[in-house]
Amino acid sequence: MEANRNRLDKIGVVGCGAVGGFYGAKLCQTGRDVHFLLRSDFEAVRNNGVQIRSADGDFHAHPKAARSPGEIGPCDLVVVALKSTANHRLAELLTPMVGEQTVLLTLQNGLGNETALAALFPDRPILGGMCFVCLNRVEPGVIHHMAHGKIVLGRHGGPPDEMAGAVAALIRSTGIPVDVSPDLERAHWEKLVWNIPFNGLSVASAAGLDATLAGRLDPGRAIGPCLATDALLDNGPWEQLVTELMDEVIATGRALGHDLPPGLGEHQRNRTRVMKAYRASTPIDFERGLPLELDALFRLPLGQARAAGVNAPRLATLCDLLEQLDHRRNAPEKGTL
Repeated sequence: MEANRNRLDKIGVVGCGAVGGFYGAKLCQTGRDVHFLLRSDFEAVRNNGVQIRSADGDFHAHPKAARSPGEIGPCDLVVVALKSTANHRLAELLTPMVGEQTVLLTLQNGLGNETALAALFPDRPILGGMCFVCLNRVEPGVIHHMAHGKIVLGRHGGPPDEMAGAVAALIRSTGIPVDVSPDLERAHWEKLVWNIPFNGLSVASAAGLDATLAGRLDPGRAIGPCLATDALLDNGPWEQLVTELMDEVIATGRALGHDLPPGLGEHQRNRTRVMKAYRASTPIDFERGLPLELDALFRLPLGQARAAGVNAPRLATLCDLLEQLDHRRNAPEKGTL
């Protein structure tokens, strides 16, 4: 029976933007029965499939397109790639797709996502995956893959088991590198070392703030374009702030008991340089008027830093500025698929 469970033949993907679309399309190449739950991109994917323009070679995939989770039904594996701002919809979107043998894998950013899934489905295996990848959705059903792609995967609530290994093997069969981490929370903090500075500072730059983040927000000033990663890695004041934020995140992770290496920040900056002028998901959401992932990416990490007794003044300032920006532009409260 365990061998049958590990076959993972029917796969549902919920949240088919850049991340869900890319990894879901890769899973299609394995010959599995892959279903995309879609809203705005439904017609494009149903009619034309998913087009991946990749530095590793372009390809085309044809998942089955559905407008509602009931059309898909119970799956062997459900991949959750929603923005965390849509977590209030998890029960509505996932329940029809979760059966007695379903494994759930979240590829969401930040903290708290596995906990939210476990609260809804306490008897189901919950895995978390950190995607180290450079992607943008450029139009409906079309995704540009610029660099990287590796996933670091772990089991929520315990060490990796046979099922975690089966999911990792499935993803590896697509050509995507996968590391299975014995400590999922450590993997989250490793990813936050990248996510917090590059997502947060890019948005802050759109408000006209310089790298001191000391200026006051001008309510009358128009929001400008967000800086890309190459501008933040300027060998000057922005890169110094990136470095200082990374150091605060590393210090927090270490205070929480995770053995993060001191050179992790430098490693993350160096691997980011190959992305050149890349803009991550948060600045793109900000420019589109979508909600920011403030809780998962900024508030929860800051709260854990304070609880651990770590002084994180740059993270606190960044969190405050992002909250002001999000409030000022009156973004809608609910996330989108």
